[in-house]
Amino acid sequence: MVDLEKVTYCGLYCGLCSRRNRTPRQAAALRDSMRTDGWELWAPHDLPGFTPFWGFLSYLADSGEQCSCRGGTCGPGFCSIRTCAREKGVEVCAFCGDYPCERIMGLAHGYPTLLADGKRIQEKGLEAWIAEQETRAGTGFAYADIRTHPYSVPR
Repeated sequence: MVDLEKVTYCGLYCGLCSRRNRTPRQAAALRDSMRTDGWELWAPHDLPGFTPFWGFLSYLADSGEQCSCRGGTCGPGFCSIRTCAREKGVEVCAFCGDYPCERIMGLAHGYPTLLADGKRIQEKGLEAWIAEQETRAGTGFAYADIRTHPYSVPR
């Protein structure tokens, strides 16, 4: 059985999302550096706004594994792609008979690798595609590096 935890319905890979991958690592590194330098000891008393900043920095540092497309805790709550895939009972849109539909085409404008990845999922299967994405993630690549239209998910 293929582990779909990091696979979105539309065919993006969560391990390539900066929210789940790069940003938590960078936030944790900043928090650790600031903690080593003593910021959390003196700054709450001397710097206005530090306490909410520190809370948000900690949230970012610890949030990577908490988001999940399949659990509905990541991506926009109104995601019509997730709703459609669940209604049709498909694990990934690339396996839908209507692929690529208007929703996927709209999202593909912002994520240039989406259609090619969908084709690879169809050709190679999910397990091999996931292995490729893990290799891609190991290079430090994130969708934010190539995304052209932030928040381009069609409603």
